Amino acid sequence: MRFEHAAELDKPVMVTLEKGTYYWCRCGKTSTPPYCDGSHEGTGVTPLEFEMDGETEIALCVCGLTGNPPYCDGSHVDY
Repeated sequence: MRFEHAAELDKPVMVTLEKGTYYWCRCGKTSTPPYCDGSHEGTGVTPLEFEMDGETEIALCVCGLTGNPPYCDGSHVDY
């Protein structure tokens, strides 16, 4: 599933996330890829909840093609 609002995004975003709970979009409709913005309401799809234990730099998938959400696995290269 490709994010609808990420057609021009062809590489992961490197972010440093603080300790806490985050929600990665799984419906593809978010206007704030890769984070859920509630656009899934009524679709039956729920966002992927993931926890960060402390300040950590990670590569988040922003195209929606990864097989290892929310992390980038390089799937955007073959698209």
